[in-house]
Amino acid sequence: MRVLVTGAAGFIGSHLSQRLLDDGHEIVGLDNLNDYYSVQLKKDRLARLTTRQGFTFVQLDLEDRKAMEQLFADHAPDAVINLAAQAGVRYSLENPRAYISSNIDGFMNVLECCRHAKTSHLIYASSSSVYGMNTSMPFSVHDNVDHPVSLYAATKKSNELMAHTYSHLYGLPTTGLRFFTVYGPWGRPDMALFLFTKAILAGEPIKVFNQGQMRRDFTYIDDIVEGVTRLLAKPPQGNNEWNSAQPDPGSSSAPYRLFNIGNNQPVALMDFISAIEAALGQEALKEFLPLQAGDVPATYADIEALADYVDYRPATDTKVGIQNFVDWFRDYYRQPG
Repeated sequence: MRVLVTGAAGFIGSHLSQRLLDDGHEIVGLDNLNDYYSVQLKKDRLARLTTRQGFTFVQLDLEDRKAMEQLFADHAPDAVINLAAQAGVRYSLENPRAYISSNIDGFMNVLECCRHAKTSHLIYASSSSVYGMNTSMPFSVHDNVDHPVSLYAATKKSNELMAHTYSHLYGLPTTGLRFFTVYGPWGRPDMALFLFTKAILAGEPIKVFNQGQMRRDFTYIDDIVEGVTRLLAKPPQGNNEWNSAQPDPGSSSAPYRLFNIGNNQPVALMDFISAIEAALGQEALKEFLPLQAGDVPATYADIEALADYVDYRPATDTKVGIQNFVDWFRDYYRQPG
């Protein structure tokens, strides 16, 4: 297929594009290369793709309606994987309007373009953050998620609602993926693993929020990519058993599905830090702090729906994944091993 991957210079997008190229697909990669974090890192990820046959890069903003319409006219993608978004829970407290522009206005353009192009399947990134104030674990796509605790989470829930509307009105097959704390080589500099590794090697203290009483369903990038690629060829059909009197949030009578995509094995933050220390051979200086606004103390994915649908089972041990990241970090930043 010809697949449009938005956010192709991002962490997940670049890995996914590599895998789809390996599988023989033609990729149109879109990214605006914004400066939320290192533009050079994004360009270096992109450099691994632009040399490959079958990859075309287009730099533009999702919010640019005319440019998006032209992109679809020029390339006519068979399927779309929308990973482009303004990311980051904490940054949404500082710059909320960026989230509305990218995650709401931009996603609206994606939906409209897919609708008019009669795209066969739209897969889009949601987030585990939509679970917000929910405390029943593990988080299930069948749970109500009406109590977000950050604007970032609210925009992701909005994407799910917008997608359902287009699935219902226009028959557009849409699959929303709630990602759970993705990590691995070429990861984002604003994520914990990157921040911790950088600080420990520099001999600087790491910020340990909620006094270290955090648990995250850390999910290795290769496991994420495997799940997305399995879903690509399986656009959702309407659920014939869906009951409007007792509506299931995870599916619909329309061609619409939601899935958690996580490791299904939450790790205590202090154990995660210990694994980083072991991989680096260096102990961290720790600054213990309260829970940050917009954060939740724990995430834990129920992945049974995805397992049933595409036989998805994450396979990467956290210690192995952390070691892979540390090896990449040392090589990329020319740090001594």
